[in-house]
Parts: sequence; C-alpha cells; structure tokens
Amino acid sequence: MSLQNKLLRQETEVNPVTKLDYPDPDVIRVGEIYYMVSTTMHFMPGGEILRSYDLVNWEHAAFVFDRLDSTPSQCLEGAENIYGKGMWAASLRYHNNRFYICFVANDTGRTYLYTSEFIAGPWEKHQIEGFYHDCSLLFDGDSVYIAYGNKDIYITQLNDDLTAPLAGGLHRLAVSDAGHPGLGYEGTHFYKINGKYYLFFIHSLRDRWMRTEACFVSDSIDGVFSGGDVLVDDRGYCGQGVAQGGIVDTPDGAWYAVLFQDHGAVGRIPLLVPVTWEADYPVFGKDRRIPLQFEVPYGRADYRYEPLVQSDDFRRESGLSEEEERERYGCYGLKSVWQFNHEPDLRLVRQDTERGILWMETGKVCQSLLQARNILTQRMLFPRCVGEVTVDAGALKVGDYAGICALQGCYGMAAVARREDGFYVVMRGRTAAEGAEEGTEWEFVRIGGSAVRLRLEADFAQMKDEARFFYYDAECHGDDGHNSERGGDSDSAHCGEGGQGDIYMDGAWKQIGKIQKLYFKLDHFTGCRFGLFVFATKETGGRAGFSGFRYDTVNRPVVLV
Repeated sequence: MSLQNKLLRQETEVNPVTKLDYPDPDVIRVGEIYYMVSTTMHFMPGGEILRSYDLVNWEHAAFVFDRLDSTPSQCLEGAENIYGKGMWAASLRYHNNRFYICFVANDTGRTYLYTSEFIAGPWEKHQIEGFYHDCSLLFDGDSVYIAYGNKDIYITQLNDDLTAPLAGGLHRLAVSDAGHPGLGYEGTHFYKINGKYYLFFIHSLRDRWMRTEACFVSDSIDGVFSGGDVLVDDRGYCGQGVAQGGIVDTPDGAWYAVLFQDHGAVGRIPLLVPVTWEADYPVFGKDRRIPLQFEVPYGRADYRYEPLVQSDDFRRESGLSEEEERERYGCYGLKSVWQFNHEPDLRLVRQDTERGILWMETGKVCQSLLQARNILTQRMLFPRCVGEVTVDAGALKVGDYAGICALQGCYGMAAVARREDGFYVVMRGRTAAEGAEEGTEWEFVRIGGSAVRLRLEADFAQMKDEARFFYYDAECHGDDGHNSERGGDSDSAHCGEGGQGDIYMDGAWKQIGKIQKLYFKLDHFTGCRFGLFVFATKETGGRAGFSGFRYDTVNRPVVLV
C-alpha cells in the first residue's frame, strides 16, 4: 500500500455522504475498494452496488438483477404493483474470492442469494428456503450463518450449498426486544471480529420515535449476546435518528459505520460514522454522537467519480470498453443513473441516439400515474434539486398524458395532455388525504403546439418537502385558454445556479398548478424521484418523445485535502 493511501485527512461536514436515497446500506472492503449495496424496493434494474475509495464519495458500480421473478405485480400488469415491497435490506459479503448478496422480497415472500466472481457480474440467482427478514450472512470457517428477524433475532446455520437451513445445525434466538412498543430490533448486521461475534441492529427509543443503533457481542456463536445502544443522535436534524447499516475497516485499521438517516420525502440518506473500540466493544462517534468533523480515509486524490445523478441527452458515448459500457449504461442500455418504476416493457421504449430522443409508447390503459408502465426515474438530491425535460407529444392519442413527475404515493406531475380539442399542459397531484390514485387536476392550460419544456423544482431542506411545476411554451394561449380548477399557489419559484441560490425565473417560464406537498410514507417506502412518463386513459398506442433532460444541483465529489 502506498504512503498516500495510509494517510488520513481532516474533512469537515462530509455528512450526509450521498445526499440521495440509499437506505439500509451494507458495506464491505475488497483491497482498497469499498462497495455498498442498499434497498432498491420496486425499482428495476435492482440491487444497485456503489463503489468508493474513501467512504465519502460514491459512484455506481453495478446492478445485481435486471428482473426478479417477472410476476404480474412486478410487471405492473392490470392494477397490480409492488410499491413498498420488492427487494429489502441486502447483505453484501466477499468470501473465498466470491461476492454474495442476500435479501428478501416482500412481495414474493422469498429469500434470494446472488453470487458472482466479479462485482460487475454476471450474477447467479439462487434461493434460500425460508424467509429471513433483514438478514445478514456470516462466513465463519467452514460454517455459514444467517441472522435475521424483527424484535426476536435468530441465528440459523445454512447447509453447504446455501439453499436451506442445515439439518441439525444451529438455530437459536440470540437477542430479543420483545414488548417494545415501537420499532424493535431489526436491520441485522452480523460480524466476527477478533474471535468475537457482533450483532448490530436498528430500533427506536421506547418513549418516542427516534431511530437508534444497537450492538450486542458474544464470545461464541451459541453464547450469550450482551450490549445495548451505541448511537443515539439526530445530528440536530428534525429529531431523525441515525441507524442501520454496516461497519467496515480501512486498510490501515481504522473503522467506520455507514448508516442512514431519514430526511423526509427525499428519503433515507447514508452517513459516515467513525468507530473505535474499547474492551472489544464498538464506540460510535463520541459519546454516542456523530462528530461534525472527523478523520476520513484519504482514498485516491486524483480519482474522478461519476455522479450518481446526471443530466441526459439520450445519446451514447462511443469508444467505451465492454466493462465501461456495462457500468455506464446498465439500465437496459440507458445511463445507469436511471431505473424504471417496476420491471419495464422494453418493447415500448426506443432510444434514438442520433437525435437524442427517448421514445416511450403506451401499452396499457390506466387512470393513474402510479399504474403507468415504464416510468423512468432518478433519485432526487437533498436539499434541493431541479429537473427539466422537453416533451414531444405530437404522437399522443386522445386521453394520453406525458411529462415529468415527483414520484411518490402523494405524487405531483406536470404533463402534456391530448384532448379532443388539442393539447394542454396540466398539473395533477395526489394529497395525503386522497384515496383515489387519480389525484386532482389542479390546473390546465391550452398550448398552441405539441412540444413543451417542463420543469420540476423540489425543496427538501429541513423537511420542507415541496415540489413546484413550470412550463415553457412561447406559443401558449393567453387567458382564454387558462383554467385554474382549484386556485393553485401562483408564487414564483426560483432556483439559483446549481440549485443553491435564490429563486429566479426568466420571463418564459410559468408556474402551473399548486405547490405539491411530498411525503415519505410506507405505501412506497422510498425517497421521492424524478420520473419521465407517458400513460393512456382511453386507448393504447400513443407515444411521446423526451429530450434534453437537465438535472441541476448534481452531486459532486467532496474534495479531500
């Protein structure tokens, strides 16, 4: 190892490290490279793995699977869906020169195990008999164990081919949080370090909702596990605790935890926490708090990380190696920053790389954005972000909608709608109180052409959780074509350079509809995302073209000096 990679450098306010929704992280180190996997729920391709050389800056490395089981729900057939379900809380391990990823899917009730010699794949799909909630694998000599559960945490020994519990093998209750009135121990992470066994959990305080991190240790796999809370801290942010994730060591022996913290509608964002050891027990931060400033791994000073969110001209970079091609365009040939809301129907998606247009066609009739196939999504960035796209709606059919949305259960959207008498820009949103997925159409504006540029501004600072929508069309009609159904908020919204400054709008941008309140709720259980969509309410076969997607406030690497 070079002297440079042994050094640590002081860095201020590295947290949160991605500013994006990567919940339930697990992290490992292979040589000088750190890998992190997190929950991807219903989004496809799934099982995203990130790569880092310093635990602070992260970039996309691979997706584990393009499709899971292709069930009707995973494919959004009819009224079925897997929102709030799908792939949860994966365990990432490296053993005998092979990578292992284990997780459950809450829609199928199955436990999946993917293995690969290389992080980029190909990944082989297997199943483990049984359902192991928030599971964690431990390779211990010739034995393999899986720890899992909620409130009651069990350890079960697996057979040699990791397909089922070992007949006559260890199966025991290790730790119990029985009687907890809120969130009991779950989110298990299982380790053997210096001959001792460690179980890490998330749970909430008993007297109020606040996530905390706990650790229990035992001298043997079948011995008594003892311990308690090791981190009780909200970092002064809205009472939201920090917990659940993996721990990892650096090549020179320092330890860190990668945990998450709720940030409202934008999702659950990873944080880096320094870990030290006293009498073989982990000490998180200082006095169970995360320091504002602490030493971080130096990594590669000259390395350029690919941003985790990006603008897209829907063209393709040429001259890439096969490995680079797979890494950069892992979303079914699209940039790896994208994921579809469920398993896509690629017969309805076509990318014109010469002209820079992504064409999407309607393949089912539905009345709600949430049932639309092929919503193309990117995570939204904390604390503020802006997305813009140009929509060519000339080939829409009557009853079709195509546009950009803030995708959550309480979604908001701006779209071009084709009606019997022409094209309109509409703003529709769903409130927390509404039961119908269709939501409410708050405003519609007649436009003269069939192409329009749409803009979505999101503000998540201090859990404000608001989205505003705008359109740009020089040929739009005046007051004669304007109909405000329910009197939306007409205050201008602005976003300075990089999305950080005061709000501005040039004269051609016009706000439409109301300010959409966003929520992180269990119905989707994911952070809010930008989504590009088209859906039909009357007949299939219409299509829309998307071009010039612009993402402002791109996540830039932290410079370690």
